[in-house]
Amino acid sequence: MSVTGSDLPVVVIGAGPIGLAAAAHLAERGLDFVVLESGPTVAAAIDEWRHVKLFSPWRYDIDSAARRLLEQAGGWTEPDPGILPTGGDLIDSYLAPLTKTPQLGNKIRYNSAVEAVTRVGFDRIRTAGREDAPFLIRLADGSELLASAVVDAAGTWRRPNVLGGSGIPARGEAAAAANVSRALPDVLGRDRDRFAGRRTAVVGAGHSAATTLLDLGVLAEEVPGTEVVWVVRGADQARTYGGGDADELPARGALGSRLHNLVQSGRVELVSSFRIEAVDQTSDGRIELVAGERRVAVDTVVNSTGFRPDHDIVGELRLDLDPILGSTRALAPLIDPNQHSCGTVPPHGADELAHPEPGYYAVGAKSYGRAPTFLLATGYEQARSVVAALAGDWDAARDVQLDLPETGVCSSNLTDSPTTGEAAGGCCGPAPQAVELSAPAGRGLATGIAGGLLTVVDTKPATDSGCCS
Repeated sequence: MSVTGSDLPVVVIGAGPIGLAAAAHLAERGLDFVVLESGPTVAAAIDEWRHVKLFSPWRYDIDSAARRLLEQAGGWTEPDPGILPTGGDLIDSYLAPLTKTPQLGNKIRYNSAVEAVTRVGFDRIRTAGREDAPFLIRLADGSELLASAVVDAAGTWRRPNVLGGSGIPARGEAAAAANVSRALPDVLGRDRDRFAGRRTAVVGAGHSAATTLLDLGVLAEEVPGTEVVWVVRGADQARTYGGGDADELPARGALGSRLHNLVQSGRVELVSSFRIEAVDQTSDGRIELVAGERRVAVDTVVNSTGFRPDHDIVGELRLDLDPILGSTRALAPLIDPNQHSCGTVPPHGADELAHPEPGYYAVGAKSYGRAPTFLLATGYEQARSVVAALAGDWDAARDVQLDLPETGVCSSNLTDSPTTGEAAGGCCGPAPQAVELSAPAGRGLATGIAGGLLTVVDTKPATDSGCCS
């Protein structure tokens, strides 16, 4: 097949916040593009957790190019920048209106799940002439389209981590799938009947687990017989609880204080140092989580163990992946959750996201691999930089800037006041840590020293990565 890619559109995979940000920047630069969304509506993955508050207020949740398109179209009212939106708010007040702008209106194809991405006529091995061949995108329905470049903003929501404590499924995990719920179920709404009056185990130590545990705590007060078990691999839950009143970031302490109270009161049963080896089904329809000689019997399980990227669809492209995180090798040290919280990730763009396959970039949560330190604001800057690179504007692509909030924007509804419903804000990142003041040219610090997150007072390594995705 003799064809070149110079006149073909850029294909954006995913119509979530980062995919649509990339589309907005492509539109502003006059580059042709198509957005492929696997679901029936915009941001279909977010729609599954529309009841959950984001970790960041509106001021960090709207991309600059997307804002300009919305303002040009007219009729859009920007939300209050200080309010924490829910996933539903993000869709209804921002993403859905964005898809109706003239620049994006006819560029999004729904129900278009991508099955594979390759080069026309090239597998991973063949080299000669590779860069001149267009990308070939095959969809799940068998149809195909060609592209000059691919911006992969597919996210990680469809690839949850397994329950097994060794990184592979526990024995019997697949067979017990009917009893396992994905992260962030709508415990007090749509999914209430699944949990009311039943015994539920929440597996995981991040903020998605904490959110679900708090909702289950409320449900237990409303429905007799509702029992809650929190199953974690570690022995110390300090990283989830935060430091309470003594936390160096006070709002972060508030994130876990309600959960800590639930555990101390006995309303949530904590089972720690529990690495799941097997999931057994019992004769009465329950399941048992097994770790050595220990067993936890429940009616249903919520898997809140995090997510991982799906690189299988681009298996015939030449990728340079970090062997630990699954991000690009260049990005890995900048997002390492052992060293960084969401608020300390340095600005990065096309250079750090580039693979040996020219024209392919993963952006957004997928670009972070298994690191849980991703923020929308970081993804928007990724999208801007990558699109500038695709347009050949390398000065703009390398002029990466990042304006993160003072405490890392890891607020969630963990801090909602039970009496007023108001969010107090917070951060799920580590305690303040030492930083290098002489950053590389064009990079800068993720947030200023005066911001409060980065403080030159503590030379200990960061020990708490939090969950900011």
